[in-house]
Amino acid sequence: MSHQALLAELYARAPRGMRLGVEAMQAACDRFDNPERAFAAVHVAGTNGKGSVCAMLEAAARAAGRRTGLYSSPHLSRFAERIRVNGEPLDDDRLGRTLGEVLRREPELSFFEAATLTAFVAFREAKVDLAIVEVGLGGRLDATNVLPKPLATAVTRIAFDHMDKLGSTLVEIAREKGAIAKAGAPMLVGRVDQDVFQAIEMTSRSRGATARSIVDEPSAVAFARGARLSLAGEHQRDNAALAFALAQTLGIDDATAAGAIEGARWPGRLERLETERGPVLLDAAHNPDGARALAAALADARPENTALVFGALADKDAASMLDILAPLARVRAYAPARGRLATPTALLAARHNGATCATVMEALGHARSAVDQGGLVVVAGSISLVGEVRASLLGEPMDEPVAL
Repeated sequence: MSHQALLAELYARAPRGMRLGVEAMQAACDRFDNPERAFAAVHVAGTNGKGSVCAMLEAAARAAGRRTGLYSSPHLSRFAERIRVNGEPLDDDRLGRTLGEVLRREPELSFFEAATLTAFVAFREAKVDLAIVEVGLGGRLDATNVLPKPLATAVTRIAFDHMDKLGSTLVEIAREKGAIAKAGAPMLVGRVDQDVFQAIEMTSRSRGATARSIVDEPSAVAFARGARLSLAGEHQRDNAALAFALAQTLGIDDATAAGAIEGARWPGRLERLETERGPVLLDAAHNPDGARALAAALADARPENTALVFGALADKDAASMLDILAPLARVRAYAPARGRLATPTALLAARHNGATCATVMEALGHARSAVDQGGLVVVAGSISLVGEVRASLLGEPMDEPVAL
């Protein structure tokens, strides 16, 4: 079966949604002779920033000579981005071989479970020393939580998202995410409110782990404060501090970690692409907390010569995101986000006036034509939206977007 046919078979499982609970995943791992036990791991949960922390930590581990695996989700443009060995996405042959076996042997697994098992099997085959594994949703009931004893765990920033599955308060959400804690493995927690930290601390303690706040890691905070990060945005300093503290926990030399974290890249996060028509800023903000971070980064932009291309999935708080971002742009163009049911563009335009477009590329064209030469176009609201624009502008291939 061709690589694209295998991906089509995998994507056909996406409508099943994200199955919460580790029982099916653990049973599948057992049938595959437990690939999740074949490598050391760091497990990272959180609402926002976990992908950036994973990318920074993977870069540090690789710079220190470790053979690394990185599992993240969702993808921007191609599914293979989710599974990386030594910083590189799996090639089509390796991905096709591993994914094909998982799909053939495990027909009942969900999209995300099958993707996660594929990653773990690929990491075992590649003989990685250390895998950095990003949680898909929550933590306690996430498929990645079959990792038996990671070297360390981490929780990044906590914000409102997936409340129907994780709880309606930040404390409830924090408990779900903190439940990736494992006995004997230190847990590091990003900059969060005190009641949120206490919830994570209590959850980790109940599992035999000790949680430490990044604010109590002076060397990590000092590094992040003065770091020259390739990743833009002040919020990335907190992510850098967390990655640095995790690197210290792994025994990575401070100088090695610092240089790698400063140079780490994570596409689609305040990523500025220069084009002949002017700059396009891509940001994967897909909840109000992410929108606030994007707004802070746009504080010096001129709204009169800024356009916003926006689209969101139907289960996201599009209204709150728009309330934050719309005042920053004179021109607004709305497009449906691909991957799951999208928020209707007419509803977006009714909240903040703007053009409704059938596709994101139509919205991009409208936005570019409505600002002066050199004016800024911002694309945000959905990871799949950002991925589609990025792939088009860079002339890169794109798979079907799946927001799982």
